[in-house]
Amino acid sequence: MPVYTAPVDEVLFLLQDVFAYQRHGNLPSFQAVTPDVIAAILREGAKFAEDVLQPLNRVGDTQGCTRHADASVTTPDGFKAAYEQMAQAGWIGLVADPDHGGQGLPYTLGVVLNEFVSSANMAFGMYPGLSNGAYAALARHASPEQKNLYLPRLASGEWSGTMNLTEPHCGTDLGLIRTKAVPKGDGSYKITGTKIFISAGEHDLTGNIVHLVLARIEGAEEGVKGISLFVVPKLIPDADGNPGARNAVSCGALEEKMGIHGNATCVMNYDGATGWLVGEPHKGLRAMFTMMNEARLGVGIQGLAQSEVAYQNAVQYARDRLQGRALTGDKAPDKPADPIIVHPDVRRMLMNQKAFNEAARALVIWTALKADVARGSPDEAEKQAAEDHLGLLTPVIKGVLTDTGFANTVAAQQVFGGHGYIAEHGMEQFVRDARIAQIYEGANGIQALDLVGRKLPRDGGRAMMSFFKEVTDFVTAHAGNADMKPFVEPLGKAAKDLERATMWFMANAMAKPDNAGAGSTDYMHLFGLVALGYMWGRIAKTAQDRLAAGEGDRGRLGAKLVTGRYFMQRILPETGAHVRRIEAGADTMMALPADAF
Repeated sequence: MPVYTAPVDEVLFLLQDVFAYQRHGNLPSFQAVTPDVIAAILREGAKFAEDVLQPLNRVGDTQGCTRHADASVTTPDGFKAAYEQMAQAGWIGLVADPDHGGQGLPYTLGVVLNEFVSSANMAFGMYPGLSNGAYAALARHASPEQKNLYLPRLASGEWSGTMNLTEPHCGTDLGLIRTKAVPKGDGSYKITGTKIFISAGEHDLTGNIVHLVLARIEGAEEGVKGISLFVVPKLIPDADGNPGARNAVSCGALEEKMGIHGNATCVMNYDGATGWLVGEPHKGLRAMFTMMNEARLGVGIQGLAQSEVAYQNAVQYARDRLQGRALTGDKAPDKPADPIIVHPDVRRMLMNQKAFNEAARALVIWTALKADVARGSPDEAEKQAAEDHLGLLTPVIKGVLTDTGFANTVAAQQVFGGHGYIAEHGMEQFVRDARIAQIYEGANGIQALDLVGRKLPRDGGRAMMSFFKEVTDFVTAHAGNADMKPFVEPLGKAAKDLERATMWFMANAMAKPDNAGAGSTDYMHLFGLVALGYMWGRIAKTAQDRLAAGEGDRGRLGAKLVTGRYFMQRILPETGAHVRRIEAGADTMMALPADAF
């Protein structure tokens, strides 16, 4: 059976040593969190993920959710009790505003907990994850009355939330939506339409479900400019805010899926359901993007989370499985064969996973800290820089971490050989569960186009120039340090590849947009490699400093330096291939007529 241990010590090293989170003590959410408090929170969260959620992962996969004749849905055995335990412990409202009953802790801690929960049980974690997204959207865009009604109940976990965008005929192109909103004359609207692929759309975990629904007010213009956002509760709250009459919204069907079986992915039918406008009319997409951007970061974390849990199980198997002898001579002469971890190709797969996981976790935490700055800094310039970072890095984190995370689950399955294909070892579930992360919340090709077409040129390229400056300043600052040469020299070359690709787009994409489309996925991964390489540079410098000071676990810190050098030697050079593909342009890609495929 699969195992999972939350990487608490890894997170504490990143928070305390690499990123020195204490320097954010001016932010309200950080003022009460001492190192001891953070460590205690993370260890308790880890215990919940390991002891409560991980044992339910296989249960959720094999049982799935069940839709009944009355359109109600029940979740797998144990999910409801686990959810109640999670809510009662305050984990769902960890980062919510204390004014709404939350704990007001840093967003970064919520991100870390999300990784633990997603590694332990990705399907389960989607229920509170969507509630957190709905909370964020309503907190920013709802009226005071709506906030008072919904936010405390979402923060406590008493109610849960969803996001309803996709329709049978449209996914990414939301300008095509047909769901209609008709004013009822009392401030509410009648919502009619069908939404598909709605995660957590119907279930038995909470007393009410708060649906955030994109719809077009009758008479509004076509396209995205005519879309509004509505809050449509499953049960209409009464005058005291308690769940009342059943609304005209129901689960028409459960999707039969490749993975995440423990999450109820629903076809939702709105048959004149009562909804209330959130924010301004015709500005719904902007409001929903608050939820979508947080969801995209959350999905990127899912890619890391599945990579991590798959890696942990692959390492354990590689240490135990006896097969063949090492090329350099017997390593376990007292046994009939050596453990497969002695074989270079098995090491290749494991080292690729390890090098990615540690850098990806650093990238996520670095970005989460920026989110805390954007939320709470009194310095407008610092706040703007943090928002620039979030806008630029969100598509990279979503796209690169899920693409690579899926590839790593496949590689971990490969370590198991034939046993990886057998369900009892759990590896094939990790592969199936990880696959969706490349698709939902904007398929990764869309993330790449968003990066190249919108995020790079925004504000005259301000965010990209800031990123380049930070990386190149780091390289320059440590260029004379012999110990850092194995890290900064490859990083400097990779940054030049990224700059070269960026300049090529500037020269060749305006007149011929297909060049941008043809190179966008390569550019996203090129950017991701440089960002991960920068993380390894910072990790390596911190490890070297701690070793020089005689602090920390020498074995752990030494392993980081070895893993970082592996990334620089074996993974980061892929930037060269990406830039050459980008410079090949779109000609051969677009040359064939459609009927020649």
